[in-house]
Amino acid sequence: MVKILISSGGTGGHVIPAQVLYDYLVDKNDIIITSDNRGLNYLDKKIYNTKKIDVPKISNKILGFIPFVFFFTLSIVKSYFFLRQKKIKILISTGGYMSIPICIAARILKLKILLFEPNLVLGRSNLFLLNYSDKIFTYSKNIRNFPKKMIYKNFVIKPLIRKNIFFSKTKLKKKKSKFSILIIGGSQGAKKFDDLFKKDFIRLSENFKIEIYHQTSNENLKNLKNFYLKNNINFQVFSYTKNLYKIIKKCDFVITRSGASTINELVFLEKPFLAIPFPFAKDDHQFYNADYYVKKNLGWLIREDEIKQNFLYKFIMNLIKNKSLLIQKKKNMHKFHNANNWKQNSDIVKNLIKKK
Repeated sequence: MVKILISSGGTGGHVIPAQVLYDYLVDKNDIIITSDNRGLNYLDKKIYNTKKIDVPKISNKILGFIPFVFFFTLSIVKSYFFLRQKKIKILISTGGYMSIPICIAARILKLKILLFEPNLVLGRSNLFLLNYSDKIFTYSKNIRNFPKKMIYKNFVIKPLIRKNIFFSKTKLKKKKSKFSILIIGGSQGAKKFDDLFKKDFIRLSENFKIEIYHQTSNENLKNLKNFYLKNNINFQVFSYTKNLYKIIKKCDFVITRSGASTINELVFLEKPFLAIPFPFAKDDHQFYNADYYVKKNLGWLIREDEIKQNFLYKFIMNLIKNKSLLIQKKKNMHKFHNANNWKQNSDIVKNLIKKK
């Protein structure tokens, strides 16, 4: 078995791609996922072999720069000895600044370095590491910010799905008359979503039978529960859960940020969505993630600053009255992912990793 280390950043946007790769590769390889405490919270330690590695954040303050250089260098040294101790042969990075020290250490040790970029915009860490890597896996030939002189390193693969989601794709027998809406604010919840659509939900509940599943931050759970109770709206409010896909499968329609893994999994589960990209995402990558799928007629997209009063009420009212709009999106999603074969994808990824 080949010893592989998958290096990840500390957010769901980096950890979930690492989890996906682990799922596809673990049957023939000995794998470790590294992240910090934030990142490791996304993973079930009973299933995934993990190692905590902390890397200091870059400080904008001059006085903070010297400590940063010291601890960053220390991170490289620690990574160097960790890679040697574990006899790692291949390093795969899913991006994030935390991956840089361990990739530098891998470069010193002359290990094979591979990158994985599920976004439609090349992340800054992966852009930096591209010079030192052997190849990069992406979902498209047209990745924004990708250097033309490095295009030969880009290997396009089909979108990868987490194992528990891939093998959960069974139709639920639903006996319900309510139109169910799920709000996903990313792994941290979106405060903006908690406030933006309250009036729309009140009006929808007054005119239609609806139920709301609303993911938010731990800090805002109580406020949202009080809002839905006060307005007599059927609801379930929750913070981040590793089993979000089980809730997704219950719903008719999803309002979401547009992290790459989230949108990809919604399409796989054939759940029509309205993407509202996080406006401050680096290089506007969330917009381009959603735009890729929307151009294939797999969902809807609107920028946060384009949302007008009563927009969501009118939008969902139209979906409730014209179910054919949802049905067509689901058909398009089914067609898009119909050829997504677990063994075939697994073999493709394994072969790409083995090849020089």
